[in-house]
Amino acid sequence: MVAPLVIVGTLEGDGHDLAPKHMAMPIGWEGHYGFVCTPRHATYRNAERTGAFTVSFPYPEQILDVSLSASPRDDAKAKLALTALATVPARVVDGVLVADSMAQLECELDRIVDGFGDGALIVGRVVAAHVDEPALRRNDRDDADLIHEAPLLAYLHPGRHASIDRSFSLPYPVGFSR
Repeated sequence: MVAPLVIVGTLEGDGHDLAPKHMAMPIGWEGHYGFVCTPRHATYRNAERTGAFTVSFPYPEQILDVSLSASPRDDAKAKLALTALATVPARVVDGVLVADSMAQLECELDRIVDGFGDGALIVGRVVAAHVDEPALRRNDRDDADLIHEAPLLAYLHPGRHASIDRSFSLPYPVGFSR
């Protein structure tokens, strides 16, 4: 299975938490984004408590940032490895984003849907989005060139990652619409 590999940011105490997520996706066509998380994780509790979260889409060469964000907590419940990650403040919600990411979303919590075994779907309404210039989709640029110049970081189950740098047009049938 292939999935995007993102870093979700939440506020925690006097600082912030960053955690990698691979079960993450747009929810519908109206500006919602969601990810799956367990209630045992600080990300779930922080998003529920503060009502906001951020999503950073790292470039493939930022895979070490993703790895550091997965670091375990120490005895004092701190993730010291996060101090090695360059972050920038979010502009609309309280939070941080991973610096130099391909794309960044700032979300206000819309709902949490529990009941998926040990997981819950955390859905936010996107209130701000930022895209790095090389990854920006434009009318004067072919999508195949875009993904070649700004590859996507993907998670391959179990425990692998990939850089996606090629794409092809989907051969929709005549008259197709969503």
